[in-house]
Amino acid sequence: MASDWLGSVVSINCGLTLGVYQGEVSCVDHASQTISLRQPYHNGVRCPVPEVTFSAMDIKELKFLDIQNTVSKPSCAQGAATEPVSVPSGRPAQSNRTTQSHATSSSSCSSAAPITILRRAPAGSSNSRGVTQATPKKNGLRNGGAGGPMRAKDDECFGDGTDEDLDTDFDFEGNLALFDKAAVFSQIEGTNNHSNRTQHHSSQAEQKPVSYRHDENILQGKPVIFRQITVPQHGGKEYCTDAGLVVPSVSYELHQRLLAAAERWGLSVERRLEMIGVCASQMALTLLGGPNRLTPKNVHQRPTVVLLCGPHIQGAQGISCGRHLANHEVEVILFLPNFLKMQESVTSEVNLYSRTSGKQVSSVKDLPASPVDLVINCLDCHENRLLREQSWYKSAADWANQNRAPVLSIDPSVSEQHQPVQAKWTLSLGLPLLLTEAESRVYLCDIGIPKQVFQEVGIRYHSPFGCKFVIPLHSA
Repeated sequence: MASDWLGSVVSINCGLTLGVYQGEVSCVDHASQTISLRQPYHNGVRCPVPEVTFSAMDIKELKFLDIQNTVSKPSCAQGAATEPVSVPSGRPAQSNRTTQSHATSSSSCSSAAPITILRRAPAGSSNSRGVTQATPKKNGLRNGGAGGPMRAKDDECFGDGTDEDLDTDFDFEGNLALFDKAAVFSQIEGTNNHSNRTQHHSSQAEQKPVSYRHDENILQGKPVIFRQITVPQHGGKEYCTDAGLVVPSVSYELHQRLLAAAERWGLSVERRLEMIGVCASQMALTLLGGPNRLTPKNVHQRPTVVLLCGPHIQGAQGISCGRHLANHEVEVILFLPNFLKMQESVTSEVNLYSRTSGKQVSSVKDLPASPVDLVINCLDCHENRLLREQSWYKSAADWANQNRAPVLSIDPSVSEQHQPVQAKWTLSLGLPLLLTEAESRVYLCDIGIPKQVFQEVGIRYHSPFGCKFVIPLHSA
C-alpha cells in the first residue's frame, strides 16, 4: 500500500513552528513511521537539500495535491490531478530537525505548487505514529491537469534553473557603458525639430493638466482691476489689501464730509458707534487669541483689556467696543476722566457700559500695575488738539507706554507729530487717514456707508472687504 503513493505531490503542514512543506513522495516507511519528500519546498522557497524526511508525530495535516498511482505511472503527462485530501495526524509534538541528503535520480514530473518541508523526529521515537492513509479521490483537471498549460507555467516559474545565476553579481558599469547618451539626446533633439503638425498633435496628447488652487476659478473671467477706489483729493499715501486691491488714504476734511453725508441719509452717530464697537471688538477678540483663549474650559485665564477713553466721540467709540468685549466674558477696565459736561453720545455709552461686568475708573492710579493683555487707546480727538497738554492725558499715555502691553488705537487723529501712545495696531474707519506712525499695522473696518454715499462726495468706491468687516492694509 505504501508504494501506491510514491510519486504523489503532497503538502504537509507541521504547525506554526516548522511551517508547511510540499514535494513529491519518495519513500513511506511503516516501521519508523516516516515519510520522505524529494525536491521539497519550505513555505514556498526551494530547500537546499534534495530530500527531507518527516516523522508522523510532527505532521499536523497532509494534503494530496497530485496523486501518481504506481500502476498507471508510465509518464508524467498521464498523472491525474485529484482534490486535496487532508490527513490529520494523531497529535502535535515538538521535535528536532534533522535533514537527510539523498542522491536522487531523475527529477519527478513537477511540483505544482511551492512545497514546505519539516523536521524529522528520531527514528526510534516511541511516540511516533504511522501516517494515516487516505483514499485517493478522482479529481477534475485542477491546475490544468498534469500536462496542461498551467503545469507548463508552473514548471517555467518554479522549476529547476530559476536560481542558476543568483550568485553572479550584476555588472552595473558594463551595462552603463552600453548606454550611448549622445545618440539618445540627439534623437530627442531630432524629435523636437519635427514639423509643427506633429508637435501640435503630440502637445495635445501629452499636455499636462493645469492644477488650480482652492481659491482659483477654472473658467476664465474678466481681468482683475486692482484700483477700484479713486478719490478726488489724494491723501498722500496708498495701501493695498491682501488681495492686491489699492486703497488710497483721504484727508480729514474729505473723511468728515463722507461721515456727514452718511448721517444725512440715516447713518446716525448712534448707529455708527454701534458698528465701530462691533468691528473693533471683533478685532480685539482676535488679537486676544480668539477661540484658543476664550473657551468655557479656560475661564480661569480670562483676558484683561484696559480702555483709555476721552470725553469725545472717539472715546464713545472705545466705550462701545468695551461693552461688547465685556459681553464676551472679557475683563474690561474703562478709564474715563471726570468731566462736568460730556457729549451726549459719551453719556449714553457710559450708561450702557455700566450695565455690564466691566469696571470704570477715573484715575490712573486705579489702573493695574502689572501688564494686561491689551490696551485700547481712544484718547485722541480730531477737533481738539489741546487735550494732549492736559495732565490726565499725559498720565494715561505714560501708563500705556510703561505697561508693556500691546496697544490698539481706534481712529487716531492726524498729526505731523509723533503719537503720544505707541500703538502696535491702528483701526481706521471707512477709508484710512494719512498716519505718521510707520511701525503701526493699519487695519480698516467697514462702518456700513453705502456705495452711492461715496459717490455723492466724489469717491468712486468698490468695497475691498470681501467677506470680512475688518481687513489689514499694507503700504503700497
